[in-house]
Parts: sequence; C-alpha cells; structure tokens
Amino acid sequence: MDNKKELPLCPVATTLGLIGNKWKILILRELLSGTKRFGELRSGIPGISQKVLTQNLRSMEEDGIIQRLVYAEVPPRVEYFLSDLGNTLRPIIDVMAEWGLGYQAMVKKNLYETEKMDV
Repeated sequence: MDNKKELPLCPVATTLGLIGNKWKILILRELLSGTKRFGELRSGIPGISQKVLTQNLRSMEEDGIIQRLVYAEVPPRVEYFLSDLGNTLRPIIDVMAEWGLGYQAMVKKNLYETEKMDV
C-alpha cells in the first residue's frame, strides 16, 4: 500500500489494497509454489512487462508480502519468495481458486445447456 499511515478502516479494503491488483495476485500465485527468479516470474505471468513486474515486486517487498534475496555473484542472481506474512495469504488464495473453479464449472454448464437448447 502506498501509505501505511492511512490504512482503510475496512479490513477487506486493506487486503485488496495489498494484493488486489491484476498483477500482484498473479505474482502471489507464482510464488505459492516456491522461490522464483525474475525471469521465471515474468514467463509465468503472460502479458506482464518488466517495468510492471519490477514495480509490483518492489511494492510487495515494501509491504512485507515477499522477500528478495540477492546473491553476490557475477552476474547477480536475485530470488523472490513469500515472507512469513505472505505465506499467511495461502488459505485466502486457495479459497479464491476453489471459488473460481466452481464459477468456471457453473458458466460452462450454463453454456452447455444453452447450446443444447438451441439445437
């Protein structure tokens, strides 16, 4: 979140402010399976630009959701992983995935039934 001093009164709004944009939730999804390098994150999130990924990673690091580990190598190697705080989001993301699967199944069923009626 941009300004931690002005957190929303609503806890749902606080959560959405931290992870609710299009890219942050996808970054979280990628990091749920483990530590990733920048290139792995970028290839796992179609359509994200280098600039947008960098901005979101910095923001999530500032918010304490992810951590960044820089290795003293040439060329430098940087890895990103969920912090302890970030790992507490795991059940939330799991429930969102479960809900999304149910919704997709419902839409597909309704589409199938609509097509069946048109025949």
